[in-house]
Amino acid sequence: MKRTKTIIFLILIVVAFGGALMYLWNKNQEDPITYTSESPEEQTIVVKTVATGSIVPKEEILIKPNISGVIEEIFIEAGEYVKQGDLIAQIRVIPNVSSLTSAKNNIASNQTALQTAKINLETQQANYDRQKALFDKGVISANDFEGVKNSYLQTKQSVEQAKINVNSANQNYDIIKTGTTSGLGNIAQTQVRATVSGMVLDVPVKAGNQVIEANNFNEGTSIASLADVKQMIFEGKVDESEVGKIKEGLPLEITVGAIEDKKFDAVLDYIAPKGVAENGAIQFEIKGSLKKMDSTFIRAGLSANASIILEKVENVLAIKEALVQYDTETKKPYVEVEVGDQKFERKDVELGISDGIFVEVKSGISKDDKIKVWNQVQGVPKYAQ
Repeated sequence: MKRTKTIIFLILIVVAFGGALMYLWNKNQEDPITYTSESPEEQTIVVKTVATGSIVPKEEILIKPNISGVIEEIFIEAGEYVKQGDLIAQIRVIPNVSSLTSAKNNIASNQTALQTAKINLETQQANYDRQKALFDKGVISANDFEGVKNSYLQTKQSVEQAKINVNSANQNYDIIKTGTTSGLGNIAQTQVRATVSGMVLDVPVKAGNQVIEANNFNEGTSIASLADVKQMIFEGKVDESEVGKIKEGLPLEITVGAIEDKKFDAVLDYIAPKGVAENGAIQFEIKGSLKKMDSTFIRAGLSANASIILEKVENVLAIKEALVQYDTETKKPYVEVEVGDQKFERKDVELGISDGIFVEVKSGISKDDKIKVWNQVQGVPKYAQ
């Protein structure tokens, strides 16, 4: 029994020894890890956030009539350039029957009043002439003649006022019937003209459409919208998580979906002080003025993206951010620089801004250094897999 235990123990020792030899042999057969290296290079690093929106005119002017009626003719089309004062549309006034009848009755009433005033004036004129003759002969006193004279002058003024009332009633009738009158000049017009120069963006009405003028209860009917398409802005929205990073005056790079391989420079002019809830997130409106554009024509309303440049450095020494390591205790960044064949030396570095791929290196290494790619498997960097 004792001999059997000894034999088993010896066998176990032999098996363990053989296993150890096999492990060591297999370990020696594996290729040693060979680290690759990369050199720093000059880069332009841009830190930015993106806002979505559209291109719109800086100022869009709505042309509205100053009188109600029906569009008789339209003289413009969308896309045309017009100058201030150019004819846009002709309006035909459709009078209200009740108002027209009332205006006509008002004319008749004022004409009757005028005839009555003229008859009274004739009576007062005769009395005045008679009393004046008596006054000249010294038959009546100056005080009595003065009373007759005042009565005559008052009657004469009443006639003049009656004439004004008749003329006003006639003008009111003309305005209700035709929309204008000779006495008003350009105050009431059935011809609608451009108030500014620019491109016609939209003509939302057609001949035959009824239009109304703007008043205290209605904003009026827009006949056309005009804008200077050389002064365009970007209107977009940014998320609440990004709005704290931006400020007025930052540069923008605008890309328009319909215009390929083209970027437009702009400046951030406006950030809304109040956000609006959209799809469960708070969005803030922003606006940016496009700088002087070239001959490229951008149509109003085109969708666009704006890259808001938060930070930018040009031609600085940079390495891939994946090459940077951090000390476990001090959390300071460092890299390993090649000093011989598969021999590396740690060097602390001072980092600048990063775009998520490349990071600026302010000090610690030179352009000629070779940086160890430490996070690799079988010779291939992890970030390249």
